[in-house]
Amino acid sequence: MTQAPLDVRAQTARLVVEVVTEILPGVDPQLIGGKRHLKDLGADSVDRVEIIAALLDRTRVDAPMSDFSDLPDIDSLIDFLSGAPR
Repeated sequence: MTQAPLDVRAQTARLVVEVVTEILPGVDPQLIGGKRHLKDLGADSVDRVEIIAALLDRTRVDAPMSDFSDLPDIDSLIDFLSGAPR
């Protein structure tokens, strides 16, 4: 996967923080990113599906949910969404 331009990645990172804090309102936005996984933030399997579905909808990325199961952390999620075809 090629690296997305910084502005696209930064916008995607902000969107991930926005969606995660909507679905997990008790999470400190500063903890959303890096090598943490959504599970590390307290997201159960239903929360994770809701987060991914909302991100797919808002980014207009066309990817199956199964593509997200192998992403090891939030940075990988941001990179995937930033570089995915829309």
